[in-house]
Amino acid sequence: MKKATFAGGCFWCMVKPFDQWDGIHGVVSGYTGGHVENPTYEDVKKGTTGHYEAVEITYDPNVIAYEEILEIYWRQIDPTDDGGQFHDRGDSYRTAIFYHNDTQKEAAIQSRKALAESGKFSKPIVTDIAPVSTFYPAEDYHQDFYKKNESHYKADRAKSGRDEYIAEVWEQQE
Repeated sequence: MKKATFAGGCFWCMVKPFDQWDGIHGVVSGYTGGHVENPTYEDVKKGTTGHYEAVEITYDPNVIAYEEILEIYWRQIDPTDDGGQFHDRGDSYRTAIFYHNDTQKEAAIQSRKALAESGKFSKPIVTDIAPVSTFYPAEDYHQDFYKKNESHYKADRAKSGRDEYIAEVWEQQE
């Protein structure tokens, strides 16, 4: 098993898109990239810890390649927005790919470059690519939120504008 770590705005919205693929064995919501040990959700929301809301994915590379996971990731975010994602604003909601080794780093750089050269976006791609740091799992009530709190998840996702963006950028242009 391997790990992949991504920040893409609200971690509630980043679990389900990965959770449904063969070869994905787990998606954990949490915090990474900051300077405070063992941050809580309330700490991260204040914007003083430097952490991103992120997901840590455990996957079987014999079933799903890291490059495929990168493709799934790009289709969940607005890679041109450096102020957060959709209705979630602030540093903790920025986008980033946190690589676990040099192979992931190179794949992430190449995929970002290909996306930038695709002509799909009129603004520059601002998603960071950085080495993974300590990942702190979020509180239990955040884990698998889309399953545990389906109506709340659907309402929050609906008001975010994420689905409209995905449809406009990815589904209608292909």
